[in-house]
Amino acid sequence: MKKNLSHLFFSLIAFTLAFGLAWLTAIDLVINAVFLSFLIQWILFVPAYYFQIEKFYDLAGSITYLTIIIYISYSSYLMTGFNLGSLILGLFVIIWALRLGIFLFTRIQSTGEDKRFQSIKRSPSQFFMTWTLQGMWVTICSACTLTAIANGVVLNGVFLMGFLVFLLGFSIEIIADHQKSSFRKNQANQGHFIKTGLWAYSKHPNYLGEITLWVGIAICSLSSLSGLQLITLISPIFTYVLLVYISGIPLLKARGKEKWGHLSQYQEYIDRTPTLFFNPLKSFDK
Repeated sequence: MKKNLSHLFFSLIAFTLAFGLAWLTAIDLVINAVFLSFLIQWILFVPAYYFQIEKFYDLAGSITYLTIIIYISYSSYLMTGFNLGSLILGLFVIIWALRLGIFLFTRIQSTGEDKRFQSIKRSPSQFFMTWTLQGMWVTICSACTLTAIANGVVLNGVFLMGFLVFLLGFSIEIIADHQKSSFRKNQANQGHFIKTGLWAYSKHPNYLGEITLWVGIAICSLSSLSGLQLITLISPIFTYVLLVYISGIPLLKARGKEKWGHLSQYQEYIDRTPTLFFNPLKSFDK
């Protein structure tokens, strides 16, 4: 009973944080987008729990990004007319969400299950919390984008700088994911860990790309924000904390230690390779 209440409590906190951030923008469209994001998660939770399936969880996150970006872009267009900057910024998020969603969905189809949910999906309150947390992830990450589009994106030198940073991060993420997928498809690599390509310079280059691209999106949004709206620039910080300290690296670190911790080569890789940021002076291939 206590666990169920704690799960519901954390769900409430997640919703409150996301809604509070939207409320600070003082833009109704942004607030509506946040409600829509959580509503999608809560609706999809019902069949997910009933059928005890998690295969479309990540895809649902991507669809939510697409939905709220399209909603706010179209609504902004009806209110203020066409804005080229808003279209470009919205396309950044849409292209990223489509690519990531399809990649993760294809991966889960090939592996058969998402091991993160083996015990979670059996508990209705914990599974509900997980879906609610995804709503928070979507809204906090996209908050600066939603706000900028609602205001009308300003195209200037800062936006161009953000575009270049986004392109860098997006490229790193795509290359890292491709390298790991290719590594796993090779039967000779069964039971081994990847330590080549970008993975020789970072233990988590895909996460580095993810964080970098959201920094780029935040920079693109900067000139279009004012006052308390600047708080929405927390997006890349939130992504960094989430991936490095909560749901990303800690889980993979524990899983890697369980599978390969007894191998001296794995321990050498862990010791010599930077966790996240590239360091030419410190890499596994040196």
